Amino acid sequence: MAQDDGRPGSHYNRWVHRFALLTAAATFVLVIAGGLVTSTGSGLAVPDWPTTFGYNMFLYPWSKMDGGILVEHGHRLIGAGIGVLTLALALWLWIGGPRWLRWLGVGALTLVIVQGVLGGLRVIWLERTLAIVHAALAQAFFALIVSVAFFTSREGVEAPRKMQVAEAGRLRTLALLTTGVIYLQLIIGAVLRHTAMGVGLHLLCAGVVSIQIFLLAVWILGRCADQPRLVRPVALLGALLMVQLLVGVGAYLGRFTSLGVGLSFRDLVVLTTTHVAIGALMLATGLVLTLRVYRLVAPQVPAIGEAFLPSQSAARSKA
Repeated sequence: MAQDDGRPGSHYNRWVHRFALLTAAATFVLVIAGGLVTSTGSGLAVPDWPTTFGYNMFLYPWSKMDGGILVEHGHRLIGAGIGVLTLALALWLWIGGPRWLRWLGVGALTLVIVQGVLGGLRVIWLERTLAIVHAALAQAFFALIVSVAFFTSREGVEAPRKMQVAEAGRLRTLALLTTGVIYLQLIIGAVLRHTAMGVGLHLLCAGVVSIQIFLLAVWILGRCADQPRLVRPVALLGALLMVQLLVGVGAYLGRFTSLGVGLSFRDLVVLTTTHVAIGALMLATGLVLTLRVYRLVAPQVPAIGEAFLPSQSAARSKA
């Protein structure tokens, strides 16, 4: 990448980072659009693929797009736009990025192509399993683009100043497990949305996610309270969890109990789609927090080993 900030050894490029952020934001919109498709039952409103009622997908008349067709075809158009953005991002990284980041861009491009094909095959083959895999990979792709945005940021490029923390390995494991459980919950949620099966497992996993986030928050606030880069995302994660639980209860009551009789179809669509969107935000927040933990936190050096550190030795010699 171009050396944008003028400092030797720095490969931060603000424009690459901003483009990665744009791609991540657009991907989040796509996640919401996909949630709308499932919530409104519009997945098969357009029965053919890659065409739309025989038209080239990009030439389908706007005057004919209404109801479920608007939702499903709009989802396809947004997905195509994300494909173009990802291709541009991958090329930009390939031209100027470090080798490992180049391949991360290639991975993102590969995944978005697979996503497009899976979405089309879902229409042709009418397989629910493909719909579930499509939903799970959508969240994985969003997480991957968020990672690219992080690693192209100034924070991701510059060498971090690590802080020594007792039991740093435990914190790293806890953060990683929290993000993993959130993603697992999203997969279970996809199964529930497409098959109406696994309600109990979804509720159980929601409890596990809540416990994980609580433990992570206690750990960080208790030992790293002076690190805003860790405190802010864990606080955001806790706030998102509270909202998610409330929305989830509303969606559960509206879909699976008689208590939701008073909810209109639109209300239920808003609740279920918001539930998907917040889940994606929780995954992104947990991922960024995990990346920061791995970059910022280092195991605490025992007192007996401090004498062997160059910095300590230099300090003693100056004294």
